[in-house]
Amino acid sequence: MKTMLPIARSDIHVHLTAEDTEALFGKDYKFTYIKELTIPGNYACVETVEVVGPKGSIKGAVVVAPSRKYTQVEVSYTNAAELGLDPPLRESGDHAGSPGCTLIGKDGRKIVIEKGVIAAHRHLHMHTNDAKEFGVVNGQRVKIRVPGDRGLVFENVIVRVADNLALEMHIDMDEGRAANVVDFQLVELIK
Repeated sequence: MKTMLPIARSDIHVHLTAEDTEALFGKDYKFTYIKELTIPGNYACVETVEVVGPKGSIKGAVVVAPSRKYTQVEVSYTNAAELGLDPPLRESGDHAGSPGCTLIGKDGRKIVIEKGVIAAHRHLHMHTNDAKEFGVVNGQRVKIRVPGDRGLVFENVIVRVADNLALEMHIDMDEGRAANVVDFQLVELIK
């Protein structure tokens, strides 16, 4: 029997510290909820920022709340080329050696981050019970087959297991376009 699970594409977005939120949006600013994300308590916001690199800028990068311990900008390689940056392929939170950028928020408020721009590694979120059922462990790398006319197999998909995660694979927009992915379609786990 095939092991099927949902997949979703992730566009350019920003995670902010409380201090950077205040600098970009004002003191005691409360973000406006759009939708819940796979990690309970995390949500996409109405608010966006402009991401500025040495060669260009991208407006409309969605802010993901709540605040984090670090400010991080997740981009695709197409975004990176537009910005003039060369981000490393990393798991969230690993900023060593990553480039920085300028972020512009509400009313033209600006901050400069020295590091934190990454291309997020494709990954598969799953609850502990799902991991047991599928026979995988946290940190394991698996393959995922995307069916369809432009179907392909994604290799080196990092499994992330925790009791607070819902089952969903995340890829960036470039990867999604390559396989003609529709958000929440079912894909096959291949160990």
